[in-house]
Amino acid sequence: MNRPAARHALAGAAAALLALLAAPASRQLLESGMTVQMLVQYPLLAGCGALLAGALPAGWRIRIARWNALGISGLLATALVLGLLMIPRLLDLALLDGRVELAKWLALVLCGAALRLSWRPAGLLVQGFFLGNVLPMTAVAGYLYQDSPLRLCNAYLLDDQLRLGQALVAICVALALGWLAAAVLALMRREAAALAP
Repeated sequence: MNRPAARHALAGAAAALLALLAAPASRQLLESGMTVQMLVQYPLLAGCGALLAGALPAGWRIRIARWNALGISGLLATALVLGLLMIPRLLDLALLDGRVELAKWLALVLCGAALRLSWRPAGLLVQGFFLGNVLPMTAVAGYLYQDSPLRLCNAYLLDDQLRLGQALVAICVALALGWLAAAVLALMRREAAALAP
């Protein structure tokens, strides 16, 4: 598959997934609980953004890379958006106000695109800084969801809130350990390559 064909395939896949997610039945299912919304809908929308970023022509990537040196701008924007989207009030508003729902969708698609365009250029140091901020923030939100005796989202039940909190903490631990293992392996390979004759 040549590059233009690959770009068209990625863009087509992103458009098809977005259309599927926008279908009323899909939206009703994916917004039926806090856990499903944050752990399924959010990543799927971000995945659409990652596919769209992969479909960008080389010229666009070069222009974005000038603005996004070492992936810092993209990762910073992603961290800010993810922080906002964990606020329970926004989950409620997204169900009640179509403008907030549209803003949520656009923000998550752009987050996915920013992550794809920023992760590799960031390198281990910036990746570690990004994860060192986002994962603790997410884990704290998870603890708050678990420990709150009150429903933080009016639209969702307390047991769903508890499940989401537990899942967020577990995901943060798994991501931190996974990235740490990958970073150690990358450093070991780099050191082995430097010592090779």
